[in-house]
Order: sequence, then C-alpha cells, then structure tokens
Amino acid sequence: MNWKKLNKSPKALLLLLGIAIVSGGAHAIAETPEQKGFAIAARSDRTDLGFGDSNVQLKMVLRNAAGRESTRRLFIKTLEKPNEDVGDKSLIVFDSPADIDGTALLSHARILEPDNQWLFLPALKRTKRISSVNKSGPFVGSEFAFEDFTALELNKFNYKYLRSEACGDLVCDVVERQPRYEHSGYTRQLSWVDQSIYQVRRVEFYDRRGDLLKVLTLADYRQYQDKYWRAHKFTMVNKQTKKSTDLVYSDYVFGTGLAPRDFEKAVLRRVR
Repeated sequence: MNWKKLNKSPKALLLLLGIAIVSGGAHAIAETPEQKGFAIAARSDRTDLGFGDSNVQLKMVLRNAAGRESTRRLFIKTLEKPNEDVGDKSLIVFDSPADIDGTALLSHARILEPDNQWLFLPALKRTKRISSVNKSGPFVGSEFAFEDFTALELNKFNYKYLRSEACGDLVCDVVERQPRYEHSGYTRQLSWVDQSIYQVRRVEFYDRRGDLLKVLTLADYRQYQDKYWRAHKFTMVNKQTKKSTDLVYSDYVFGTGLAPRDFEKAVLRRVR
C-alpha cells in the first residue's frame, strides 16, 4: 500500500477510519453483557470436556457456628455427559463414620427438567427419591444443597458479565448467573472466573429473598493429563448461620471404565 498517496488523499484516510470504526462498532454491538457472560462461562466449562469418567476420594469437614468440627469420608464417581443437552451422572458414597457408612446419593443431572436424584439410607434399607422442590435442602447436614451437586451444567443458567477485578493474585471476570430451572433455592449466583486457566474461584449464592446466603471458595487447583483442572478444596460458608463445610479431595483417577450401568438406581443397594 502506498502510504504517501494515502496521506495526500483525505478521502482515502476517511474511508480507512470509517472501516475501522464500523468494524469495531459491530464487534461491540455483537457482544452484550449477556453474551460475554455466557462466553466466559462456556470457556470455563469446556476446558473440562473429554475426561470420560473419574473417581476421587475426599474428606468432608462440617463446622458449626462455634467452630466444632466433625469429619466424614466419602468417594465420588462421575460419568461425563455425552453432550451439552444433558448432564453428568455422579455417585457419592460415604464410608465413615459408621453411622452413615453406605449412605449414597445418585444424581442424573439434567438441564431445564428436574434432575433425577436418589438418596440411599442403609439404616432404613430405603432408597428415597429427592423431589425437585426439596433440592435446595442441605445434603446430609452439610452446607451444600442437593442442587449444588448437579447445578454445574452450562445451560442451566442465564449469564451476565458484570466486571473484571483482582481475586487474590489473579484477575477474575465476575459473571452473574440466574437459574433457568424451577425450584432452585437461589435467585442468582455471582461467580469469579480467573483469566489465567479459566476456572471458578468463588461463588456467591443469594437466597429466594435476594440476600447473600452462602459463599463457596475453590482452591488448590491441580492439572491432570495436561488438560483437566480440578480444585482440591471446596469451602462453603453459610453467611446466615455461620456454619461451614470443607470438601478436601485426594488425587483424581480418570478413565476407570465406568459405564451408564454403574449409575443405575439398583447400584445404590450394592455400594456398601
């Protein structure tokens, strides 16, 4: 391009400036806060695609308002969803202390339809289906609700980008997400997604009155197979009751050969 000729041609310069302005303006118009929020959430969610299945052992530490602690041990098996129109399947099984040994929660996450969840109580030798209106209740006395274990699917929410700000040593995008599914215990959630490895670092949960209910902090991220990031410590603090629950994960194992038959309702009676 002959820049000397362009410098002598005001019309040509105006044309170039016009193209740049229109091009930039089209991009700005195309990306609304809602679109940007979804893009951030989708990028984070899709970093996890392709893991297949996983198995992990963990410790649950329950802490009351006075700071008194009790500890439980459990494991979680997960089968990856085939596509974004459905959800993952998971099986949570407790193996200590003795009074809850064998207690298990089987979850089939769905998008806008109610999730399928079954709780097995070995002391009663009974499998109880968790109804959609009860999913906001506490899971085995912890600060995690039943819906917290299935509400991670991308298309369960509407999104809106709010701002970017420092989060510890990182910079995070703050995205509001509102549940699209019925009977959620939350009116909205605010999530902090880091701009480094695109993982969620913090989530604020607001109750049905719009008040801050709980804050979840995710820490100790580790990478597996040079692809998949996993937080190894989840801390859920109830801001209204001052109680908290930690989930402390051991190392994950991937590709264990799990299949849909391992997540059928009948397995609940055989997990002990």
